[in-house]
Amino acid sequence: MSAFRFATAAEIRFGRGEARRAVPDLARLGRAVLLVHGASAARADWLRDALTGEGCAVTNFAVSAEPDIALITAGVLAAREANARAVIAIGGGAAIDAAKAISALVPATRPIHDHLEVVGKGLPLDLDPLPFAALPSTAGTGAEVTRNAVIAVPEARRKVSLRDARMLPRLAVVDPSLTDGCPRAVTLASGLDALTQVIEPYLCTQANAVTDALCLSAIENGLPALMTLMECEDGRARDAMAWTSLCGGLALANAGLGVVHGLAGPLGGLSGASHGAICGALLPHGLAANAARATGDTARRIDRVKHCLANALSTSPDNAFSSLAEWSRHAGLPRLDAQGVTAEHRATAARMAASSSSMKANPVPLDPAALAEIMDKAR
Repeated sequence: MSAFRFATAAEIRFGRGEARRAVPDLARLGRAVLLVHGASAARADWLRDALTGEGCAVTNFAVSAEPDIALITAGVLAAREANARAVIAIGGGAAIDAAKAISALVPATRPIHDHLEVVGKGLPLDLDPLPFAALPSTAGTGAEVTRNAVIAVPEARRKVSLRDARMLPRLAVVDPSLTDGCPRAVTLASGLDALTQVIEPYLCTQANAVTDALCLSAIENGLPALMTLMECEDGRARDAMAWTSLCGGLALANAGLGVVHGLAGPLGGLSGASHGAICGALLPHGLAANAARATGDTARRIDRVKHCLANALSTSPDNAFSSLAEWSRHAGLPRLDAQGVTAEHRATAARMAASSSSMKANPVPLDPAALAEIMDKAR
């Protein structure tokens, strides 16, 4: 067995009701809290009230879109003005990534660009982040257990990571009840993102025994749960998708990703389209491109993925990828053209993907022509 390292949040709590049970421990992170949430504060009101009841001074900060430099800068300023001693996020991946970046940068003495990958200097943080906790309310990104925050840089027309091992949360509370009633379109896009994030680490060049164990069961159970949720609201399916998302976050942080994320990052930065929806559109075609070039252990792993998908979709393994694309479209996932991704965006993304950290872990080499073909088939 090959050597590996595995790092994650200091503590993970999973299960229905865990969010409310965690409040006293959340309050102990710091008595002045910046509470980061989605566009509407309504779904975070219960947590604000509970923290206030524990004696915390709480300042709200709303994240209405995927975070960019301006939003992170505003959040850092809000936290400093409130003299925040901890940052707590409740929401989807955008809110969690924003909160993670804010907690990292409040104590920092350097400008944000010094710490950004690709477009900046990629320097480590010069001071420890504020204590940070995350409570996801969607099942998609797994950001509650990763060490990076994805931030849009409009002037560079791309999304890049702020990354440091110290950005791992002190506490990650994955309570599937927080995802109950999530809108159908959000459930679909985030669910396909979660599925991608257990498939790509399983196939990537840096997979290890722990990530394999996490990914395999999640691949087998994630798509059936998502298919159920496209038909009706179901608590057990929500639980399974929350678990899939958590496994994806754990796996990608300790192994790697691949071509789908290598392309999705640039495409999202260029077009402004939803990350999860882009991943969902690209996934079947990225898998097919890898399968066409795979040999040895990689081919065997792709075959295992084919069988898992085929079982869920009631089709043959040979048709698994095309059936996944067809099912996703039938469920309402827009193709890239409908998401606002243009030919110019695709051409630029094919060039940008070469410098993507996700692309470096893809199990087989893919040249610009292969990348263009993947995106063309996802149109």
